[in-house]
Amino acid sequence: MTEEIQMYLDETDDNMKKAVSHVAGEFKKIRAGKAQPNMLDGLLVDYYGNSTPINQVSSITTPDARTVLIKPWEKKMVNEIERAIINSDLGLNPQNDGEVIRLNIPPLTEERRKNLVKQAKNEAETGKISVRNIRKDANESIKKLLKESTSEDDVKEGEDKVQELTNSYIAKIDSLFEEKEKEIMTI
Repeated sequence: MTEEIQMYLDETDDNMKKAVSHVAGEFKKIRAGKAQPNMLDGLLVDYYGNSTPINQVSSITTPDARTVLIKPWEKKMVNEIERAIINSDLGLNPQNDGEVIRLNIPPLTEERRKNLVKQAKNEAETGKISVRNIRKDANESIKKLLKESTSEDDVKEGEDKVQELTNSYIAKIDSLFEEKEKEIMTI
């Protein structure tokens, strides 16, 4: 196998890893009825005119399985954080006592659990599509080498390796989905 093909394989491997870690990150945002500090990842608050991640202006803890406690480092940020939570798509109702914000996580209904599983399935499918698109791009790049000076055997070997990578990363996404589904459906 040529150096160029190996270079494409390495790049493909990196891109597929990124796709899987993106899916894992999206799964973390799907809350399974348990309070977790990372459920607020991606939530931005207005901090002196700048959109800033919530975890950079406050400490976020979970004193118990159903409560998230947000303690801003500056008292005046309480209202900004509360507004950001209300305007987000988290569906949570913040309770503000002037110093800290409490988020009570309601137990999930059966219907809500099924919707969360569907959401997770969609994220997994999006990740698989990304991996397949990466495979397609890699195969096209490898086939272009055939026109230059690379042998058909090397190109075929490269395409086989790309397919092996694709299969392994799709299996990882399936495994992540199964774990998330189990987490969501566990009461």
